[in-house]
Amino acid sequence: MASCNIHGHDDKKQHFKPLNDICGHLNAFHVYATEPGRFLETKHYCAQLNKDFRQCLLYDFGEKDARLIGSMFYLPLNTRHQVFESLPQEERYYWHSHVFEVTSGMLITPKPPGLTDAEWDPVESKEMEDLIHVYGKVYHLWQVDRGDQVPMGSPSLMASFTHSDEIPKVWKKVAERDQKINADCMCKRHIRKDIEAKYAPKTHADSDQAKNHMSNFPRKSRDNSLKALYVSR
Repeated sequence: MASCNIHGHDDKKQHFKPLNDICGHLNAFHVYATEPGRFLETKHYCAQLNKDFRQCLLYDFGEKDARLIGSMFYLPLNTRHQVFESLPQEERYYWHSHVFEVTSGMLITPKPPGLTDAEWDPVESKEMEDLIHVYGKVYHLWQVDRGDQVPMGSPSLMASFTHSDEIPKVWKKVAERDQKINADCMCKRHIRKDIEAKYAPKTHADSDQAKNHMSNFPRKSRDNSLKALYVSR
């Protein structure tokens, strides 16, 4: 399995149409729902499946040889709570909000090379106006942050940050991320005050529940508790 270069006759290549649909790159930090003290930076490469649904491939970094560590799904983009509220209540518990990620400046769309902040900030702000209303469901398959060389065990349900003092050490990682890709979380936080003031979003009561509930249980019982809570079908 030394090569993945599959060609037909006359060097004709296979098509990769699903990958050609990727239209957005986001950078965020995810929290393990069953271990709320653990988090990691994640690169999202997303495609819009329809007006209410976005799907993303998740990588550990954004260069060649990046490892595919999970997948994420977003809804809704334009219909606000309508699609999310149509889900069964037990399903909504799996989903997390993005209000704090947006307003804190933690969630970003990395700036393309050659563009200035003045050119990119309005583009990013428009994206954040959508994402502040969106709910996400994310699983990580490969726990690279603990040094796993291959994907091990069951998928890990992940969650988003919902307040500034949740895991204080994350802000050091955010600063390191910003320095690496020439971003500025604090500047983005200031810019996005208008978004927060305009929409004054409130998260749905059923979102962000996996992490909030699991943090009250001993680590050894969290997986069983999650199953008991959310697998009711």
